[in-house]
Amino acid sequence: MSVELEAARTALVLVDLMDRIVALPLRPRSGDQVLETSLALAGRFRAAGAAVVAIRVERPGVAEQPPGSGLAAGVAEAADLVLVKRTVGGFQGTGLDGWLRERGADTLVFAGIATNLGVESTARAAADHGYEPVFAEDATTALTEEEHRAAVTLNLPRFGAVVPSDGIRLG
Repeated sequence: MSVELEAARTALVLVDLMDRIVALPLRPRSGDQVLETSLALAGRFRAAGAAVVAIRVERPGVAEQPPGSGLAAGVAEAADLVLVKRTVGGFQGTGLDGWLRERGADTLVFAGIATNLGVESTARAAADHGYEPVFAEDATTALTEEEHRAAVTLNLPRFGAVVPSDGIRLG
């Protein structure tokens, strides 16, 4: 399956590609595999003139974040905007919606970790805000294969297209 997207109206949203999260034992693919696929996707988006947003999480109410709370190598450099969230999803209190609307984005492609947590929560909020979600399935993973499969086969298709990253065409 593939989708044709208009680059000027599309943004790639990279969710929680942080050192400590990428290093977790993840399934069905490793964090390093997701990071590599996500960075390749970001390169394609930037080359086509589409926006790239990287979101990372910080735990609220703690004096110091856990080690590895920064974005993984290459993620910040691949992004037009880096945001910090303090909830599971990436919209609440981050300014993401306003930034996307200023750029005329109406379609968001999601990649990151974990499929059923940060990615799904951010995508649900995106749909609530009127955006068209698309999911790069091979650029996502979860703590278990069962959680990932449930997200990509049961939940995410209710919000948007679930496609392999090489099935995303930008024009």
